[in-house]
Amino acid sequence: MSLLRVGVGHGDRLLRFGPWRGDALTAYIAPVRPGLGPISAADVRRCLDAAAAARYRTAITAALPRREQGPFLDVGFTVGERLHLLVHPLDHLPVLRAAAPLRRARRRDRPATLAVDHAAFDSFWRLDDAGLGDALAATSAVHYRVAIGPGGDTSGLVGYAITGRADHRGYVQRLAVDPAAEGTGVGATLLIDGLRWLRRWGARDALVNTQEGNERSLRLYQRTGFVLQPEGLAVLRYDLSAGADL
Repeated sequence: MSLLRVGVGHGDRLLRFGPWRGDALTAYIAPVRPGLGPISAADVRRCLDAAAAARYRTAITAALPRREQGPFLDVGFTVGERLHLLVHPLDHLPVLRAAAPLRRARRRDRPATLAVDHAAFDSFWRLDDAGLGDALAATSAVHYRVAIGPGGDTSGLVGYAITGRADHRGYVQRLAVDPAAEGTGVGATLLIDGLRWLRRWGARDALVNTQEGNERSLRLYQRTGFVLQPEGLAVLRYDLSAGADL
């Protein structure tokens, strides 16, 4: 994943730009925070020009709030996926009742972590090793925990969670449970563990998003105290193969 400097001459801003989770035909574009001003439609066009020159066929954005979607929609992006956005105030947390032993993840857990991730998500949302690395590096502080099943080692890993903290805000970056362990409380155990870590280190609230239609995840988040926000997020998509004049 590289950075494209945009807005030259009226304040430098950055867009992250690179392949979407190992897909050499899909470019991933995301504004970088903090910035020195909003991204413009001209900035997005420059990024699309670079994507077309690199022979990408499709471009998608990060999950964007409505206030950041304008310049992408202006150049022809359309909504690809809609996501719920939820916030937890962290003032009251459920009691942690461990449905499975948790421990800090280790480097050697990554293959098993990705195996759980691939079992839990459909192909578009699955992480590869680089995507897992991005999730771990997205915030200045990170809490990466795995849930261990009956096997008692990495072969028995049944879930994982990555929780990040930046200043006083927390983020549930990733939460995945092996489908064979769904409904056993593993997801709630991992989630509450991460929220307790955030509050212990001074976070005031936590954000999470989940796909519209993912009712199981939505119920889990709401049961643990997350509040659904009236305005969600959207992943936007642009078809570079159509040969549109940018």
